[in-house]
Amino acid sequence: MGSSRLILLDTHIWVWYVSGSDRLSTDKRRQLDAVPKAVSAISCWEVAKLVERKRLGLSISVNAWIGQALAPSGINLLPLEPEIAVLSTQLPGAFHKDPADQIIMATSLFFDIPVATNDDKILSYPKAKLLWQS
Repeated sequence: MGSSRLILLDTHIWVWYVSGSDRLSTDKRRQLDAVPKAVSAISCWEVAKLVERKRLGLSISVNAWIGQALAPSGINLLPLEPEIAVLSTQLPGAFHKDPADQIIMATSLFFDIPVATNDDKILSYPKAKLLWQS
């Protein structure tokens, strides 16, 4: 993989990367540091839902966190194009029913970029283009 290849971060990887979490190994963090990174627009919604459900605590407002976790962190925001929305409902083969994961996978396929994830359901999807195998 060339160093200029864009990588799509799954929502949890985005949160771990930006927060400096030790849940992201040093090796994986180094790999991400070396490439351009992006998140799907649906990841902003997922972060807000995690905060709403009290599964993620932030020291600042969700809007402020998202603002800091994007461009200032070197992470681009990929839009939810109509084609991605449709593709998320027509993923080839069997994919699980989580709508956010469906949109993240469709974004990866639409832009033809690998996704960085630790999600077993995405890792086991045969059509997934993955940065890591586990």
